[in-house]
Amino acid sequence: MNLIRRLFSWYFNRRKFPYWGILLIDAFIVFLSCCVALYLNPVDNFNWSTISSYGLTLMLIVFVYGLSFSVFHTYTGIVRFSTFVDLQYVVFANASAAIVSTIFFVGCRALHIPFFHCPSLLSTLVIFTLSTLLMWLERVAVKRLYDTFRQDSNTKNVFIYGVSTGGVSLAKSIQGQNPLQYKLVGFVTPNEELYSKYLMGALVYHDNERLITHMQEKHARILLVSPLQSEYFRSRQKLISDLLAHNIRILMMPAAEEWNTQKNLSHSQLHEVEIEDLLPRKKIEVDMDAIGQMLTGKRILITGAAGSIGSEMSNQVAKFAPAELILVDQAETPMHNVRLYMAEQHKELKVWTIVGSITNEKQMEEIFRTHRPEYVFHAAAYKHVPMMEDNPSMAIQNNVYGTRVIADLSVKYGTRKFVMISTDKAVNPTNVMGCSKRICEIYCQSLNHKIQQLHKKTQEGTPADTTAKANDAKDAALLQVDGSLPVTQFVTTRFGNVLGSNGSVIPIFKKQIKKGGPVTVTHPDIIRFFMLISEACRLVLEAGTMGKGGEIFVFDMGEPVRIADLAQRMIELSHTPNVKIVYTGLRKGEKLYEEVLNNDELTKPTCHPKIKVAAVREYPYELALQNENELYELALTFNDLAIVRKMKAIVPEYKSQNSKYQILDEANDTDTTAQTTQA
Repeated sequence: MNLIRRLFSWYFNRRKFPYWGILLIDAFIVFLSCCVALYLNPVDNFNWSTISSYGLTLMLIVFVYGLSFSVFHTYTGIVRFSTFVDLQYVVFANASAAIVSTIFFVGCRALHIPFFHCPSLLSTLVIFTLSTLLMWLERVAVKRLYDTFRQDSNTKNVFIYGVSTGGVSLAKSIQGQNPLQYKLVGFVTPNEELYSKYLMGALVYHDNERLITHMQEKHARILLVSPLQSEYFRSRQKLISDLLAHNIRILMMPAAEEWNTQKNLSHSQLHEVEIEDLLPRKKIEVDMDAIGQMLTGKRILITGAAGSIGSEMSNQVAKFAPAELILVDQAETPMHNVRLYMAEQHKELKVWTIVGSITNEKQMEEIFRTHRPEYVFHAAAYKHVPMMEDNPSMAIQNNVYGTRVIADLSVKYGTRKFVMISTDKAVNPTNVMGCSKRICEIYCQSLNHKIQQLHKKTQEGTPADTTAKANDAKDAALLQVDGSLPVTQFVTTRFGNVLGSNGSVIPIFKKQIKKGGPVTVTHPDIIRFFMLISEACRLVLEAGTMGKGGEIFVFDMGEPVRIADLAQRMIELSHTPNVKIVYTGLRKGEKLYEEVLNNDELTKPTCHPKIKVAAVREYPYELALQNENELYELALTFNDLAIVRKMKAIVPEYKSQNSKYQILDEANDTDTTAQTTQA
């Protein structure tokens, strides 16, 4: 058996067996077909005793066929990779040769040329048919032998989920491997009409409860998922659980590549499935043309550029070829990594990587004065809930005051659009971090309305009332509005947790599972919304294009996920035995579920099905500014209770949970009860 394997290995090496070898084999097939056709037809009076008199005839036929092979390149292809197209070329070549030789022999008969024995038309047809069939058989046999002898002990039987373009492309890709890594033994489809049909020689199975039995019968321990079926496959959570329970490996496309797949898919793009691949979600489409029109050739500033969201935003914006990309973050080492990445991946761009804090007003103003950003994506923020619960002063100084610095400078230097990235924790906040982001939303929205009012009054003309005129001038000076510059539009985007971000549960769970457990979950009923970082950033860019100023956009985060179920699925994926889940209790400021909208708020649809506009309670700019000034002064005292008391006054719906600040809510409730009793 080893000798045979070596022999075929020698044959299948194109350096050992040149293309002219295939031509000789095909020529011999034609010669053999001629002999058989002439021998079988009594009219041609051909036998072994008269074969010498047919010498010129046979040579001419083989020569004509050989020329036709050269024209149609039938022997220059790699026979072991022959496809239906190659078989078609064999037919075209043989048909052309048959026609040419027939015309030649008919002419010989008409001119009574004695040098050739002209075959009958029936013999010519038999030569064409037999040579075509034998050449087909040659190529099919070589391909079959190649597929058989390139398998080894490492070849794994696989099923492919999907029978359309994606599934077929994957099947073709794995068949082109050498040595063969995967052997296709079955397709899987949710379409019952295709059940029990054959595709590329493999049976098509239905994705029902018997699928695992069928895979076990075929000794298949791997399921390859076509990216065109990924969205539906994720919805089959029961099937996924059964597959994992029976130790069947699932290979899928990386999530980032799924939305940009081409017809010619490669198995090399597949990877061992991770939890991010299995969370139910739908494909997110964005208007790339509109985003390109907004960003191409513009000066773009991104704060928090070294963070999870900020770095992905930087990468996506860079693809639209901005005139300048100004990246700001106070984290030096992560910022250095961003610098290296940009230098490698976007060499042609003018990228500025600046280490600095958004609370440093002088430095930020120098950045705005130097670069004059036309678009600002504000992602900088302290985001870890327990940390900010213990450090409310820094939450105010960084999140609230830092946002105000960047927002005011955007107005002063004529930034066209300011897009702030907020969070679902700003809705009915239960912690300091969420409330700080809600205060940021309030300020940006009120600032947008104020400058829009000033711009509108400027367009309508000078107010007749002297007092009104003086107030407008005072406001313009306070806001440092320059009538010659564009009016800044402020847009806010809210979304939930992003998968794989710094400090998210998934990296933590992975580390815990790798150590053998236990996996710590705060509460058995806690749920969260999840979205891929790349998806969230695309929606931010989309919201930025559609926003006209003052909107708070909320993203459809899909179905919420129980964190306990997430942990259990990750344990199953790891195939690590005896890993337990331990419940530790809710953390400071943590609630069981996140909301996207306040109870008193409504949403309005937009042109994008995944993006809605929140109709929130609005604050006048003067009140928002006064609240921020007072809150910032308190933040400098580092008096936690005083700071949070003021935050609760600004955002009445802020009710602390699992926090030392609950005493403030209890005091407020007591005061309210006393006032009601007195009334």
